Amino acid sequence: MNKADSERMAGILQSMGYTEAEEEIKADLVLYNTCTIRDNAEQKVYSYLGRQAKRKKNNPHLKLIIAGCVAQQEGERLLRRVPEIDLVMGPQHANRLETLLTQVDNGQQVVATEDHQILEDLTTARRDSKICAWVNVIYGCNERCTYCVVPSVRGKEQSRIPESIHSEIEGLASRGYKEITLLGQNIDAYGRDLPGITKEGRRTNTLTDLLHYIHNIKGVERIRFATSHPRYFSSRLIDACAQLEKVCEHFHIPFQSGNNEILKAMGRGYTIEKYKKIIARIRDLIPNASISGDAIVAFPGESEAQFKDTLKIIDELQFDQVNTAAYSPRPNTPASNWPNQLPEEIKVKRLKEINHLVELTARKRNTRYQGLIEEVLVEGINPKDKTQLMGRTRGNRLTFFPRKNLQNGSYNPGELIKVKITEVRPFSLSGITIN
Repeated sequence: MNKADSERMAGILQSMGYTEAEEEIKADLVLYNTCTIRDNAEQKVYSYLGRQAKRKKNNPHLKLIIAGCVAQQEGERLLRRVPEIDLVMGPQHANRLETLLTQVDNGQQVVATEDHQILEDLTTARRDSKICAWVNVIYGCNERCTYCVVPSVRGKEQSRIPESIHSEIEGLASRGYKEITLLGQNIDAYGRDLPGITKEGRRTNTLTDLLHYIHNIKGVERIRFATSHPRYFSSRLIDACAQLEKVCEHFHIPFQSGNNEILKAMGRGYTIEKYKKIIARIRDLIPNASISGDAIVAFPGESEAQFKDTLKIIDELQFDQVNTAAYSPRPNTPASNWPNQLPEEIKVKRLKEINHLVELTARKRNTRYQGLIEEVLVEGINPKDKTQLMGRTRGNRLTFFPRKNLQNGSYNPGELIKVKITEVRPFSLSGITIN
């Protein structure tokens, strides 16, 4: 989500005549797009700010901007802590960057953190890739997970209208983009704030309906979506993913814990049994699907046995990948005030243990690719080995392969090619191209 916001803000700056500086330390304008989901990410911001504040004392014309979730969370407190900042702007104001910078140019120190109706994406993002594009379909989150700061910094859910999303994707396809990833903090909630009900009482503006609506856009070869919430992940959505050829066989569905008591304390709104049924249905209809998830260890009050339940789920369900984190207390969240916080040494121990299991599981899961021929979308040159290209399988596995083929010459970004997998690692693959 932050990546997509950064690309849009970079596009606005580019349209205003800014060009990218060779080094951050030489820039006339520095914008930090921040994350506050973990404390260590937030602390990095202050380290960077200190460096730029020193620069500004010698260069008063330097414009210093803090955007994103730390900006929304801290607001005016940032100005008191670092008075050299020119603009503090929350995620809902990303599309207003040019207007806010005009106020800065007029001598104002600006804080834009009030609730704001997000307008349709009228800006042209400066995208890092020419092949794969992010497309926001819903902003904000209405969930109230007890550990999560996102609803308070990204605001309430706001769905974009389907026609606008369709138009944006058509524009991307016309410029050669082959893969589209639909983005939402809670993407399965897409459309529940939009009008449209069938006579049977079913909503018509759902993620499932959106996938059907955009599926036939010419030029787009692959469609992905993230991030899902088990509470809203429906059988109808799974059926659509199985039926729609362009929708990739990759599902990112956070589970957070393998223990129902912890899930209840987290306010997640589902049981681990329901989560397992979702995975079982996906694998029944799409046997080769790649499934990834998120897990939090050392949540307040988590016992050793409850932690072991999370390990059991990873071992049982055999995820392709799991993003892991030790619980980090965040401002304005209920769990941060609970008295049963776990000590740092337990957090470190459990995180190390779960990461070890995740790597073992990923390595084991990847062995199924050995010798298979996979469709890979060429994305570009491997920065660590210029003789190789890299791309991703439909299951989202990063894959490396020779840059040149004796018969066909060099492959080009955007091509869909066949690669026979010859080497598997926990989180990537290597192979040779097949004519």
